[in-house]
Amino acid sequence: MNTQNPKKDTKPKITERRRFLTIMAQSVGLSALGGLIWTGYVEEAKASPLLLRPPGARSEHDFLRMCIKCGQCAEACPYDTLLIAKPGDGLPMGTPYFIPREIPCYMCTDIPCVPVCPTGALDQPSVSKIENGKEVLDINKAKMGLAIVDHESCIAYWGIQCDACYRACPVLGDAISIEFIRNERTGKHAKLVPVVHADHCTGCGLCEHACVTEKAAIFVLPRDVAMGKPGDYYVKGWSKKDQERVKQRDLSKLQTKTKRSEKKAEDYLNMDEDLFDE
Repeated sequence: MNTQNPKKDTKPKITERRRFLTIMAQSVGLSALGGLIWTGYVEEAKASPLLLRPPGARSEHDFLRMCIKCGQCAEACPYDTLLIAKPGDGLPMGTPYFIPREIPCYMCTDIPCVPVCPTGALDQPSVSKIENGKEVLDINKAKMGLAIVDHESCIAYWGIQCDACYRACPVLGDAISIEFIRNERTGKHAKLVPVVHADHCTGCGLCEHACVTEKAAIFVLPRDVAMGKPGDYYVKGWSKKDQERVKQRDLSKLQTKTKRSEKKAEDYLNMDEDLFDE
């Protein structure tokens, strides 16, 4: 005689099935929530263009596409210069950056942060040179940013002697030079002021770190922000590449015509500004 209850075995199966479906639903919900959070942080980060990347970093667009947020570059940095963006920083999460005023790039000759990058987001050839037929690292080729001097807050431009940024610069005499200018206030003294040269500045931020003013009077910005971008209708007459670029453009579409442009120069040069467009 069979004494087993056939309904007794179905309850555990139903319970396991419900548990499985519940876990699946929770996983899908968490994934969707994570995607929304990530999208929110990405949108927030787009409003923060003043970001300095490690040596050898590709353009921001390519860097964000290639960086897998592994953090190996930050781990390799011996000075703890590189930070990893976290939620709430307003930056692309998991990507490396640095703040020169806090910890600048100390220009390691072996550039340990670059070779460890597994994807090439930090481009080793861009910070290398050919020497004796071999590719060797050259930190002086780094273009992390460009130092900008605020003439209004730099005490050297007030007439006070200071060369802190010049002395801190690892590319001494090339990236920053000290130049004499006339002191218009006294009329008989000279000022010794720092001048940054974009061709040699690596954007390491050692000058910003060394600045003696409470808020640094010299600071590093991303190069595309610091140097700006001229309009397509501006041509470098000494650059053959730039001249070829213009030859391929229809310049007629770049012309700007206004009411004032229809007049002769002598008709409006001595007029009031309010009458320019009449």
